[in-house]
Amino acid sequence: MIHFPEIQSEIQFLTKINEVELHILREDQIYPSISGNKFRKLKYNLEEFSKGNYDAILTFGGAYSNHISATAAAGKEFNTPTIGIIRGEELSEKIAENPTLSFAQKAGMKLKFISREQYRNKSNPEFLEKLKSEFGNIYILPEGGTNELAIKGCEEILNENTREFNYIACAVGTAGTISGIVKSSENQQIILGFPALKDSGFLSDEINRFTNRSNFKLIKDYHFGGYAKVNNELLEFINDFKRQFGVTLDAVYTGKMMFGIFQLIQNGFFPKGTKILAVHTGGIQGNEGMNRKLKHANKTTII
Repeated sequence: MIHFPEIQSEIQFLTKINEVELHILREDQIYPSISGNKFRKLKYNLEEFSKGNYDAILTFGGAYSNHISATAAAGKEFNTPTIGIIRGEELSEKIAENPTLSFAQKAGMKLKFISREQYRNKSNPEFLEKLKSEFGNIYILPEGGTNELAIKGCEEILNENTREFNYIACAVGTAGTISGIVKSSENQQIILGFPALKDSGFLSDEINRFTNRSNFKLIKDYHFGGYAKVNNELLEFINDFKRQFGVTLDAVYTGKMMFGIFQLIQNGFFPKGTKILAVHTGGIQGNEGMNRKLKHANKTTII
């Protein structure tokens, strides 16, 4: 039986601007190899896997997926076979050039590369049955790891030490993390989600699938053009943030969230006396791959 340790994150004060306090919840530091919200999402899924007679955990992701990296790391940590279904057949020839995929492979994950057209069927029952016939009795985790057990794990992000905050902010990908945070938040708290996707209209419905609470708001102005899209303003902000506070952000999720929070504070979005807690959901492993792309384009890299 796999048992994850019970962990609470450190809360770090960052700054006070316009009489608004900003703190950060260091979920990125909770576990050496499985950082942030991925630790939370995998916790109860791995426990469920260990209860059954499964051959492996199978999941889905793209070239720089934090979820693929974390699942592979967890597989190595807990001696559990893992399989990654990777979007993009062309990537099979580029594993050595990709830090995320090369790490996953070295951690023991078996990689299967499929076309983007095939990948769209990742939740199709017929497609999943084909994967079962190919790989055996597999425990299937959806892309991003979001399911009911993942939400249960993400509910543990907040605790008695986070009750004093008026706003809780987090980056949003597949809506699993924010759903767990909404479920475990205090009635008076407002949860702000910062989508990394440009087309994020489905996210409210996703959150409502997991909770009937409505104390959340999605801030959709800070995706910087879409998933994994960046510009020099964002990159310079991330590097200035590291110099000022000693905290590394990633350019896909936490950098965009934190950029948005600072802009909202400066624009008077928050009442004076507000205390904000920004959840650092990890994802730093993706910086190496992002920097390779940025160097190739002669752009600013993340320090």
